[in-house]
Amino acid sequence: MLKLMYITNSPEIALIAQKHGVDRIWVDLEYKGKEERQKGLNTVKSKHIVQDIKNIAPLMTSSQLLVRVNPWGAGSDEEIEAVIEAGADIIMLPMWKTANEVASFKKAVNRRIPIILLLETKEAVENLDEVLQLEGIDEIHIGLNDLHLAYGYGFMFEPLADGLVESIISKVSAAGIPYGFGGIARLGEGTLPAERIVMEHYRLGSTRAILSRSFCNTELIKDLDEIESVFENNLKNLRKYETKLIAASEADYMNNKLEVIRCVDAVVSAKRKG
Repeated sequence: MLKLMYITNSPEIALIAQKHGVDRIWVDLEYKGKEERQKGLNTVKSKHIVQDIKNIAPLMTSSQLLVRVNPWGAGSDEEIEAVIEAGADIIMLPMWKTANEVASFKKAVNRRIPIILLLETKEAVENLDEVLQLEGIDEIHIGLNDLHLAYGYGFMFEPLADGLVESIISKVSAAGIPYGFGGIARLGEGTLPAERIVMEHYRLGSTRAILSRSFCNTELIKDLDEIESVFENNLKNLRKYETKLIAASEADYMNNKLEVIRCVDAVVSAKRKG
């Protein structure tokens, strides 16, 4: 089953997500450069703070607390110290470009907690071979939001359809590092249907996925009982679908890959005409 991650700084919502099987609650401290990169896009730009880690960490009994810090730069050492002291279980570095940045990040964390590299820049792809020679990288997640922008794509899932994600995964897999990519909506939704994306995770050997905002949009749903119902139903449906994939054949996976390419091409074509 996929390890599922959900972004929230609400202790109440974190408890609901944990109760219904979300593996990782994600506190997101990244803000540097994000507004400029994703300007005009309907993406989540969080305003989480270190205190949110302190509020949620004591509540985590079966889920892990993942914290994304800012890109490596001035103040990173202090931020990492604060995050670890606050109670993070895992720490994620976004927007890295070079092996030197990754090495500096690793040195600052100093194996105190596991690290995840969020691969989302063109330079990261170009320098991946060098990065994979470093020891102590626990996981890599391919971030499609910023990666598709870095390559000048108009649709987030174009790197999945054109083989870029698969080429990255082939290197990460060969290095023996666990990996995941992108996010998934609730089943039955998404410009590219969530079922298609989940099946691609399985075909590509991905074991991690972010639950997107549309999986349970707490900006629109405020009632905690309703939020709990949404989590319970959507997670049950997702896990049931994953169970079915155990019986999928290689032909099923290849047909799904072709359908992903067809769907992405249709979206890109419509965007160009529009």
